[in-house]
Amino acid sequence: MADKRDYYEVLGVSKTASDSELKSAYRKLAKKYHPDVNPGDKEAETKFKEATEAYSVLSDAEKRKQYDQFGHAAFEQGGGGAGGFGGFDFNGADMGDIFGDLFGDLFGGGGRRRANNGPMKGANLRARVNITFEEAVFGCDKELEIVLKDECTTCHGTGAKPGTQPVTCPKCNGEGQIVYTQQSMFGMVRNVQTCPDCHGTGKIIKDKCSACRGTGYTSSRKKIQVSVPAGIDNGQSIRIRDKGEPGTNGGPRGDLLVEINVARHPIFQRQDMNIFSTAPITYAQAALGGEVRINTVDGEVSYEVKPGTQTDTRIRLKGKGVPSLRNKNIRGDHYVTLVVQVPTNLNEEAKEALRKFDEACGNKTSSGKKENTEKGEKKKKSFMEKIKETFEE
Repeated sequence: MADKRDYYEVLGVSKTASDSELKSAYRKLAKKYHPDVNPGDKEAETKFKEATEAYSVLSDAEKRKQYDQFGHAAFEQGGGGAGGFGGFDFNGADMGDIFGDLFGDLFGGGGRRRANNGPMKGANLRARVNITFEEAVFGCDKELEIVLKDECTTCHGTGAKPGTQPVTCPKCNGEGQIVYTQQSMFGMVRNVQTCPDCHGTGKIIKDKCSACRGTGYTSSRKKIQVSVPAGIDNGQSIRIRDKGEPGTNGGPRGDLLVEINVARHPIFQRQDMNIFSTAPITYAQAALGGEVRINTVDGEVSYEVKPGTQTDTRIRLKGKGVPSLRNKNIRGDHYVTLVVQVPTNLNEEAKEALRKFDEACGNKTSSGKKENTEKGEKKKKSFMEKIKETFEE
């Protein structure tokens, strides 16, 4: 046994390692060197067997005690069982339990098993509701019609014909699972599978109920009220408890998950709790300033545009956005991009007013001579008033 590595060294742990440390170390090695991950790699297969042998010994309190006292000699011929890999008896170890405990069903069973015929929660149902942009902002109530299963009133959920009862499955003796062993490269490995006769229920129905055909449930269309909270966003779901599929063997019902589909709005766009839109303003409003009316989800609001406002200027309407899902009294903001509309159809009077305004902005007369600043400003204001009047007409 001189060429055999120390089990603690194989797993890379100290001799005082706890059970959880041993398990964690073995899990990493097993995932790295498992033959399914490294097909045809003999070196990886050898390392996997070596790590498995080490964990099989050290994870067993009695075997670990023997190993700590006698080393590998504890498992030599005549010292504690022979055979298997390097003198270790794999046939004496429940490898299915080891793998099942570490990896669940990855290696075919064992370990953390839950009886299939125990109480199980029913599956969740899914549905979708369409709402408008405003309904998403302020919340609403919707009625949803879905097909739900209920306990059969004829057999009271047993699935058996009235006057009869389901019987214990003879194949699995009511366990819902069948345990079997098979030969593997590690020796005999124990596996578990769902009973094919009772499908994990542990019961066999010989005479089925005619009303539910042995399922124990009947289906019907029902109307469900869905309360959509203010601030919900597109793609989010609302969970309605106990409105899903019925549970089995006394388990609770599943839930109904309602996905929200918010329609696009022709004006507003949403990002988180904020709303974005654009608003047109006239050339005169941009130059002179003044009151403009802006559409929001709360209706029209008045906003005072500053003189000299440039196109694509963004303003913020505080508290005019989307409410928080957690607190509807907290709202985001509404950001509005002001777009200056340049007039396209001007009459001669408007054109002439604009020409004079352009000259006034340059503080020059039509003859090219400069005027004093005060006179220029008066003319600019006069021209803009004239332009505004002309456009408004």
